Amino acid sequence: MNIALITYLDKGAYDTTTAESEDDKLLYFLKEKGLKIEKVIWNDPSITWEDYSLAILKSPWDYFDLIEDFYKWLDHLEQKKVKLINPIEVVRWNSNKQYLQEIETAGLKITPSFFIQNKECVNLNHFFGKFNTGKLIVKPCVSGGAKNTFKVTIDNVEEVNQKLNQLIQEEDFIVQPFLPEILENGEWSFIFFNGIYSHSLIKKAKPGDFRVQPAHGGSVYPQKPDNEQIATAQQYVDLFAKNCLYARVDGTFVNGDFLLMELELIEPFLFLNTEPQNYERYYKALKELM
Repeated sequence: MNIALITYLDKGAYDTTTAESEDDKLLYFLKEKGLKIEKVIWNDPSITWEDYSLAILKSPWDYFDLIEDFYKWLDHLEQKKVKLINPIEVVRWNSNKQYLQEIETAGLKITPSFFIQNKECVNLNHFFGKFNTGKLIVKPCVSGGAKNTFKVTIDNVEEVNQKLNQLIQEEDFIVQPFLPEILENGEWSFIFFNGIYSHSLIKKAKPGDFRVQPAHGGSVYPQKPDNEQIATAQQYVDLFAKNCLYARVDGTFVNGDFLLMELELIEPFLFLNTEPQNYERYYKALKELM
């Protein structure tokens, strides 16, 4: 069985040193296990996808910049009967953050969110009162890596209003209250392989920033959560990440309640290097889904 480990064409837009290292180590590990697997760029026009029985999404980091092409690529894999992991229908659903509304409707807690539709007129001043906060986070519904993400206060709201009313001509946005717990306690990530808990960590932003991603200077601290914390994260996976090789549940605890920020099912960094057994757990889950 030929397997494609899906990545992207690096044009220097992102700091991907850490991700590339994880990809390379994972690729080596899986080859050592006897799998016939290689890195493949998802939108490489020279690829004959029928040559692969299985494609595993790992780091298609630019998919949100090329979202229509990405959707066409998913359709192409479907037509060619190439099995994609995570499943195509899950990936389509997870590509737009409006999925958070469905999760909330199911009775699970999310960060309070308001969705602004493409071409609407926006005045962010309204949301300080709506969320009873002095700080907001605004980002596109289709995005990643903190692209076009704004931290909004009274001091810069008019500047962001102007930028946002231009950007929203092209795409939908989500407005959320900035959670001070992110700065105080960090953002949790719970990683699951085929629905089974593997490991977790807390990501913290560097001083003076609000972005916790390592590419933006964030730091990572492996954690040993209790059974109740794991069970809380498990609920999101059980309902919305069925048959997924990997799922990363990102959020923070506010007054003892876990609030989901994102359910990452497309191209999350998996922090495999935080524990040697993570690679083995990944491989075991993959074998179950092949």
